[in-house]
Amino acid sequence: MHPFLLSLCSLFQKFKNLNPTVQGLVWATAAGMSFVVLNTLMRYLSQRVDPFETLFLRYFFGMLVVLPFMWRAGFAQAWPKNVKGQFVRGGYHTLALTLWFVALPHIPLADMTAIGFTTPIFIMLGAWIFLNETMRWERWIAAAVGFVGVVVVVAPGLSGEGGMYNLIMLATSPLFAGSFLVTKALTKYERPTVIVLWQGLTVSLLSLPLALWHWQTPDLFQCAGFLLCGAIGSLGHYFLTRSYSVADISATQSLKFLELVWASMMGWLVFADVPTSTTIMGGVIISASTVWVARRESRKRA
Repeated sequence: MHPFLLSLCSLFQKFKNLNPTVQGLVWATAAGMSFVVLNTLMRYLSQRVDPFETLFLRYFFGMLVVLPFMWRAGFAQAWPKNVKGQFVRGGYHTLALTLWFVALPHIPLADMTAIGFTTPIFIMLGAWIFLNETMRWERWIAAAVGFVGVVVVVAPGLSGEGGMYNLIMLATSPLFAGSFLVTKALTKYERPTVIVLWQGLTVSLLSLPLALWHWQTPDLFQCAGFLLCGAIGSLGHYFLTRSYSVADISATQSLKFLELVWASMMGWLVFADVPTSTTIMGGVIISASTVWVARRESRKRA
């Protein structure tokens, strides 16, 4: 075997030997990085294509990316054990994304990401209430400190023209939390590839009517962009589903706050959105809480 493949296999074996929470944190980090790149592409495309059409095309192409893998495994393997649960998840996700795409073209990437950080608060509460997950004090503190960092970032933007779109974006958080909690429940008996495939299928079906109402035929460059979004988005959701399958969903939420750092960098590089002093300050607070809880989780499991 080639030395590079040997090294890769050795690295993967070491990764599998890590405790489940650390594995979940790694998967969640990979998912977060994927979603920041995805959001950057989606913001660019949503400024040129109708938001509702953008929503449909992103998930339609995401479904197309996953289909060859399901074809190889056999479509009998792609049929879920709980079809109703897949559509419930798709309903939550479609409603959240509809609001998200309405606000997306009008909000800087860093601010959009920061507002999304309220989702882990709803997820932690939901996991505690509905999934009976243990909420250790470290997770509550990390979430609270991270939320303070989010307030530092978001508060200046709640006034002026962007205020309404900030509130619309904020309304997506409990809806996304509902989607992710259903995902966590589905991972008990559904494979990650099945969940990702049916997310693309259900969101595509549910968003199609609005997309047809606002339809404008995309050009070849835009189609290529949506195909890339589909690939990155499906990969990100696969990473996220893997993190939910190996660790408590509440244990991975604090890492979501690191996305602010990456989003600030991408917004500056692509859209010339210079991060404000409050964004940087909030990012430092968020990053500190993330590193602290990751170290606490690792030591506790060890």
